[in-house]
Amino acid sequence: MTLTVHHLGISQSERVVFLCEELGIDYELKKYDRSPLFAPPEYKALHPLGAAPVIQDGDVTLAESGACVDYILQTRGEGRFTIAPGEKNHSEYLFWFHFANGTLQPNLMRNMTLKLAGLGTDNENLKRHLERQKEIFNFIDKRLSKVPFLAGDQFTAADIMNFCCLTTMRCYMPIDLSPYPNILAYLKRIAARDGYRRAMRKGDADLNIEQLIGAPPPPAQKGLAAILQARRR
Repeated sequence: MTLTVHHLGISQSERVVFLCEELGIDYELKKYDRSPLFAPPEYKALHPLGAAPVIQDGDVTLAESGACVDYILQTRGEGRFTIAPGEKNHSEYLFWFHFANGTLQPNLMRNMTLKLAGLGTDNENLKRHLERQKEIFNFIDKRLSKVPFLAGDQFTAADIMNFCCLTTMRCYMPIDLSPYPNILAYLKRIAARDGYRRAMRKGDADLNIEQLIGAPPPPAQKGLAAILQARRR
């Protein structure tokens, strides 16, 4: 039974493609372009929520990136890229796996939404969330000053979950990573992996990896850039 991965360009569904390439499993990749900022109708038709990613495996259709990653690990991972109960750093693995969608990604998307709403940097609500963003990135940077990977000494799915937030998602929420040298070193380590390079060639070949992992934010996603340019006129 072939696993089908429906990948929306420049999105967190990158996580699923990354995992599949790391595992070296057989899968069918179907790619969809944004139109121009959100998912096209044919992608929204895949799941009632219309959100990316979506995977299909026989009669199973699953959304939510964390659920997709967990499902693939349980059905095809054979123990790879996870830390089992009782093993060293199991609790760290659990924390950082869920940190991505529980803390990091929501903060980034909230700040992007507030900026798109036209709130200035003097807005108290936006200021509060931007301060929270700094706390989050300092927290990650401090962790990576002690260990090479988020869960500890080994690369795991926790890294796959968080990596796109620190790279591709900056195409929507520009963040300068200059104050975070340990994050920058971490991004270079992960981006050097063959699995990541293959995933990006297959799923998002137009993105420049060096821009994604550099300190300055990468170029804005085209749909978002058009909206911002129109507002400046």
